Amino acid sequence: MSDKSSDKQYRAALIVIGNEILSGRTQDKNINYIAVALGENGISLAEVRIVPDIEGKIIEAIRDLRDVYDYVFTTGGIGPTHDDITSESVAKAFDVPWEVHPQAYEILETHYGVDDFTSARQKMAMTPRGATLIANPVSAAPGFVIGNVYVMAGVPKIMQAMMDDIVQGLKGGAVIQSRTVSSPLPESVIAQGLGEIQGRWPHVDIGSYPFFQNGAVGVSIVLRSVDEDVLGKAEAEVQALVDRRPG
Repeated sequence: MSDKSSDKQYRAALIVIGNEILSGRTQDKNINYIAVALGENGISLAEVRIVPDIEGKIIEAIRDLRDVYDYVFTTGGIGPTHDDITSESVAKAFDVPWEVHPQAYEILETHYGVDDFTSARQKMAMTPRGATLIANPVSAAPGFVIGNVYVMAGVPKIMQAMMDDIVQGLKGGAVIQSRTVSSPLPESVIAQGLGEIQGRWPHVDIGSYPFFQNGAVGVSIVLRSVDEDVLGKAEAEVQALVDRRPG
């Protein structure tokens, strides 16, 4: 489990890297997994950026986010092909050399064998100077961490294995609790009352999410907070608002 500290709320950002995501050819399956894993360890995923396989865009995103958030995660672009440029871009974002990581080289050479350890595969052994490795039990090629930036594969199965290992060592705050109140009323009927409740409970994040089911319109009201007592009181007010409305 991650190291918990209730004195601070920890926040993270995710940079999803890849032309295939932006073009629609590939549907991202990583954002939800990362958000849930972080949330369970007291870290909120506060921002997600999707950037193309363009060096300048990757560097810009890393430099923008690493000083704002406790943690920055990236997915994609660390494979052996010409368009896998994340690792080198991260090195440039930190102004450090991009070089062979001896441990990564040894892992990959052992995995592929000397005869099949091609120059393309050797590229996956290169990291920014000073980086430490993130284990990849699925396909051997490691991710890495430098500063507060965690660089992971984009393939969901590999990313998930990396993320499961990473969260064990992260420092997190109190785990965010969630409650849901469902209502058959449209948002417009409860909007004013819901806004008033939000004003009374500033430390509770209240969101409304309309749904259409079996021919009926309704709304799910989701309340989130690290304070379970406060959360319960806000939930009771939302439930009362829903119950006293006609319909």
